[in-house]
Amino acid sequence: MRLAVVFPGQGSQYVGMGKNLYEARSEARKIFEIGEEVTGLPLRDWAFSGPEEALQRTENLQPALTAVNLAVWAVLEAEGLHPAFLAGHSLGEFSALCAAGVLTLEETFQLVKRRGELMSRAGEIAPGAMYAVIGLERSRLEEILSRISGRVYLANHNSPEQSVISGEEPGVHQAAQEARAAGARRVVRLPVSGAFHCPLMEPAAREFAKDLQKVTFRPARIPVVPNATAAPATDPEVLRRALERQMLSAVRWVESVEAMVQAGVELFVEAGPKKVLSGLMRRIAPQIPVISVESLEEIQALL
Repeated sequence: MRLAVVFPGQGSQYVGMGKNLYEARSEARKIFEIGEEVTGLPLRDWAFSGPEEALQRTENLQPALTAVNLAVWAVLEAEGLHPAFLAGHSLGEFSALCAAGVLTLEETFQLVKRRGELMSRAGEIAPGAMYAVIGLERSRLEEILSRISGRVYLANHNSPEQSVISGEEPGVHQAAQEARAAGARRVVRLPVSGAFHCPLMEPAAREFAKDLQKVTFRPARIPVVPNATAAPATDPEVLRRALERQMLSAVRWVESVEAMVQAGVELFVEAGPKKVLSGLMRRIAPQIPVISVESLEEIQALL
């Protein structure tokens, strides 16, 4: 059976994530230990015990969530799981690149720590907001955005009926109101510290590109589907360029999932906390089963 492993990003975190697997498997413990050594941050405390206010901070959340994703992957890999493709939603792309051998574990933690710091700072320099729009066609939402004055963008295409808009206030707030008036079933402001995946992140993206140039990207052992291109790739420079664009470009999740389905994927495994991606993928490709795993019991059931 051809399967793909996908890793969640910001929004999937919760206090207590990863604790079950950490206590059960040495592979998971090693991931957290290396993450804390590299970042100098109390990742276990934030992930397992909180407080939630500390965990929700972008600069803390990004390395903590990455540790949980990679702890799950470490156990899956130890048990002999061999996916045909890897992908990750936004922050989750770093977990996919690490799982594919493009980045080492140490490089991954260095980069996600730096990314979180830069994105948090960018949110302070250029304040903005993000809204999830549910139940409105993408074309209708794009039409609304074209009429809004100010810097407002389509940031994520998460499922056929869910998109995320990002940009400056008050333009993004006006776009959210117009989406409601146009018939959107729900419009929800996201609890994030900035306007991610849009040109407001340009200063952060410019700095992060310099950091990426200092890292040696290796050929992917397993094809990775980047958010910016939605096309499977193994070439290290292709993957680097896609990652350089990621902060500024939309997360093309619908196209990414469709590309893996067209390539013959018969099962998706979501490796990480919660089941956010599982819900999205059931709407994108309802004919393909999705299994979400985080705990040891869930991994054993999958295997």
